[in-house]
Amino acid sequence: MNKWLLREQLKEFFKEDIGFGDRTSHCIFGQETAEVQYVAKEDGYFCGEDILREGYALINQNINWSLEKKDGDQFEAGDMIATVTGPVTDLLSSERVLLNLIQRMSGIATMTNKAAQRLQGVKTSVCDTRKTTPGLRMLEKHAVECGGGTNHRLRLDDGILIKDNHIASCGSITKAIEKARNRAGHMVKVEVEVEDEDSVKEAVLAGADVIMFDNCTPEQARQWQTFVPESIKTEVSGGIQLDQIEDYGKSGVDFISLGALTHSVKAVDISLNIRSEEL
Repeated sequence: MNKWLLREQLKEFFKEDIGFGDRTSHCIFGQETAEVQYVAKEDGYFCGEDILREGYALINQNINWSLEKKDGDQFEAGDMIATVTGPVTDLLSSERVLLNLIQRMSGIATMTNKAAQRLQGVKTSVCDTRKTTPGLRMLEKHAVECGGGTNHRLRLDDGILIKDNHIASCGSITKAIEKARNRAGHMVKVEVEVEDEDSVKEAVLAGADVIMFDNCTPEQARQWQTFVPESIKTEVSGGIQLDQIEDYGKSGVDFISLGALTHSVKAVDISLNIRSEEL
């Protein structure tokens, strides 16, 4: 994860939540210090090391913290995740932003791990999509990696993916791939989305690097895979649910992309408990 970009994002998140200052905390407290503990209230996989490290550094360089869990570590309900000590006003002012982020990122890591576990024993990997929360893509895609998944395109400028509307506008898969090749150069791979057997065959002949089987059944994916040489990677996508992962994995595709990893995930329940030192 890009630490400079993360710091800039965290600054904006803190501005949004804190504004000109935490009126409640500053009215009640002075120079008191306290210890806060991040404790898991349910099982999951942790993601948020950099959030805590960079977040507290922005709030107050004198805040001390220690992690009991690192990115990708499994935890159970009741486990301590992190301990932080510092001025009570700073700890309370930063609580909501930091807690929200690590709960969501840990939720993504946890769901991704569930999907990855269902693919053990096959070559297929689970990956994300661009269906991320605006402003949080870098964080959410990092969380997918922490859960054992892989990243698809980070942004539109990160690769070429020819979808149905591109094909319709160009007239054919072949024309779309040809135009993309002519403009992109030899360093950029070209992926194309297909929806039927004839489209699969056309994409192979047109020289696609990756073929995405869109909105197909596991049986269709298995059949279409037989038309694709090993030199071309395959991906299946489109409304796939967690309980369907194993069936799609048995089809022989290289990747299963799940928008649900980031757009429909449930945050893991983590609490922040304060233990006063001077109060």
